[in-house]
Amino acid sequence: MNLAERYKAIRQYTEEICKPLRTEDYVVQPVIDVSPPKWHIGHVTWFFETFVLKPNLKDYKEFDPQYNYVFNSYYETAGARVVRTDRGNLSRPTVGEIYKYRKHVDDAMNQFLEQPVEKEIEEIIVLGFNHEQQHQELLMTDIKYILGNNPLFPAYKEPVDSKPTKNKDYDFTPGDFIEMKEGIYEIGFEGEGFCFDNELKRHRVFLENFRIAKNLVTNKEYLEFMNGGGYKNFNYWHSDGWSWVKENQISAPMYWHLIDGGWYQYTLEGLQLLDLNEPVCHVSFYEAAAFASWKEMRLPTEFEWEAASDKFHWGRRWEWTESAYLPYPGFSKAPGAIGEYNGKFMVNQKVLRGASDVTSSAHSRITYRNFFQPNLRWQYTGIRLAQ
Repeated sequence: MNLAERYKAIRQYTEEICKPLRTEDYVVQPVIDVSPPKWHIGHVTWFFETFVLKPNLKDYKEFDPQYNYVFNSYYETAGARVVRTDRGNLSRPTVGEIYKYRKHVDDAMNQFLEQPVEKEIEEIIVLGFNHEQQHQELLMTDIKYILGNNPLFPAYKEPVDSKPTKNKDYDFTPGDFIEMKEGIYEIGFEGEGFCFDNELKRHRVFLENFRIAKNLVTNKEYLEFMNGGGYKNFNYWHSDGWSWVKENQISAPMYWHLIDGGWYQYTLEGLQLLDLNEPVCHVSFYEAAAFASWKEMRLPTEFEWEAASDKFHWGRRWEWTESAYLPYPGFSKAPGAIGEYNGKFMVNQKVLRGASDVTSSAHSRITYRNFFQPNLRWQYTGIRLAQ
């Protein structure tokens, strides 16, 4: 697809995600990490208006000068912004007004993309595509959190009568490990196509002999950890993790509910009986590390994960690694606002590798580095073990 076709397809998919929502669903912000859906659809529109149209399209008329303050996320270079905790207080602009904003920007972008685009501007547009795809995944996880914390557990979509046969590539039978030999491995993105700046520069690392699980940890395995006193024994936990468990009274993964003696899990199709064969989901780094300790194993480093990734199947869950989110050797931030994209967050976070069930199509690769604080679990996060 050319740039114009890619732009249209990505923008349409964002709106398709939002189609099942009611107007009230668009404005809720239950916790600081979850943004209202209407803010997401405004923010990704603001990106194209701010970084493509305003500096490059002659006679472009800004939709509303106040929207820079409303929809700027964390770009200090772009000016003042509404603090993250207050996004749910934005009853105005309305959902309807934000969709008018999207149409205004889309019309202008379609006009802009009718002409040849300079390489430097094309790179920003492609970054905008990937930025919106990131927010598509965030939209899905935030919508799930909003509905999953509604006391009525409303479904985002209609339940499927029968589950499709699982792809044979995803075998969640526990126990199989891949043996990896010590040696020097190449890490990081190289070649044609898009990558984020935190995937650069490609470099060499030395890895000792290690084993990595072929399959993700299942709900059944995690339930065994819970039944074995996993949340009651401090020996399995990091100090911060144990404090987190006690302070927040954590006793199960997010969205798990014990009802009449049976475990249920909130899904996008509503409250469902827990599928024991599915990979465990919505666990924090603290929980992933504690489970690994209980199994007398550990989590893989991000380098081990990447080195072995062509030997196992991934893509159902973002997988916690043992690695701190740090720059690669030779990393440098781009000038201006674009340079704020990843580098400023390289502290107090853990790296996740892979993708998830709600990652947008063609938005995953083995070098992709996701990152979150160790207590967070509203994303589709899972566990792969190593030794």
